[in-house]
Amino acid sequence: MAIELKVPSVGESITEVVIGRWLKPAGQQVAKDEALVEIETDKATLEVPAPEAGTLKVLKQAGESAVVGEVIAWLEPATGPAESPAPPPRVMPAAQRLLAEHGLRADEVAAGGPGGRLLKEDVQRHVAAVAERSEIAVAGQQQAPTAAPETPVAIPAPAREEEAVPMSPLRRLIAERLVSAQQTAALLTTFNEIDMSEVLALRKAHQEAFQERYGIRLGFMSFFVKAAIDALKLIPQLNAEIRGTNIIYKNYYDIGVAVSAKKGLVVPVVRNADRLSFAGLERAIADFGQRANDNKLLPEELQGGTFTISNGGVFGSLLSTPIVNPPQSGVLGMHAIQERPVAVGGQVVIRPMMYVALTYDHRLVDGREAVTFLKRIKEAIERPARMLLEV
Repeated sequence: MAIELKVPSVGESITEVVIGRWLKPAGQQVAKDEALVEIETDKATLEVPAPEAGTLKVLKQAGESAVVGEVIAWLEPATGPAESPAPPPRVMPAAQRLLAEHGLRADEVAAGGPGGRLLKEDVQRHVAAVAERSEIAVAGQQQAPTAAPETPVAIPAPAREEEAVPMSPLRRLIAERLVSAQQTAALLTTFNEIDMSEVLALRKAHQEAFQERYGIRLGFMSFFVKAAIDALKLIPQLNAEIRGTNIIYKNYYDIGVAVSAKKGLVVPVVRNADRLSFAGLERAIADFGQRANDNKLLPEELQGGTFTISNGGVFGSLLSTPIVNPPQSGVLGMHAIQERPVAVGGQVVIRPMMYVALTYDHRLVDGREAVTFLKRIKEAIERPARMLLEV
């Protein structure tokens, strides 16, 4: 009896998925618990394993939609040992000698003898047929008229083609959320710039010891998460949301970190980020990045979040205006580090500088609070020791 492969439940609010890649081709024998197919939701991509061993029969193709609980494939259980291949023809001695003389294999010649035997006459017919085809081909080449001189031929312009590709659930969700953010919130962006000299020097001085102790590199994101939490404590409106006619202030810090995956930008959430050390933050962020590329993020890891940090600098972005992830009230944008001339103590010096941007919901956050928030970020990064002293 065939075993049904159904779309599993992938989240409380998710009722529909899109079939992604089939990891095993139809008709192949698969083992129990072997990953068969990827299913895409508006939050993540998940693998569905085989409930039992069997031969795969696909019902839903890649790109088609399916609802939770729908049967997308069958697994036909094995009914017995595999059939052995048909035996080769029995070659008569005279035929064997003739095959060897002409450098032929038995399976190249049609056997016409009783019981499927390959006879000398079968080999002779095969050799004669090949020779006749060769003579015809040579005669045709000899009789072919001399080609006239080539005349220039106009080369047609390359075809102007278009391709329609359905949007993935993740891309549809991104589009909906971005449009919703623009339509429902009063978004405004303010900017500042940060001298990264101290952080770069700190990383250089302690990178080797940090990596040896914790098994992971010390990056920039942990500094900015720490700095953001410090600033959120000073400006709690940016850690709040509007719910109906109420402002909901949150006394916890679940920081979303934007990660670029193969199928789009996702924002996994570091829960209780204020309780994590620099090493704990670096581990969490690195794990999210790896699993985002492998489509292993869980739906619940992409939900919630009180504030978001996005680092466009890894792609070379010098300046941008990030968009708030509703219902949050703010998002911090990091950018590329560039050496630029700046005035310090009345002198022009070259320093590694980064522009930072804060987009915020003006319904909840005033310009004064937004500027104060970014200034606090700047102070924390330019004097990273203050984050350890909490001053």
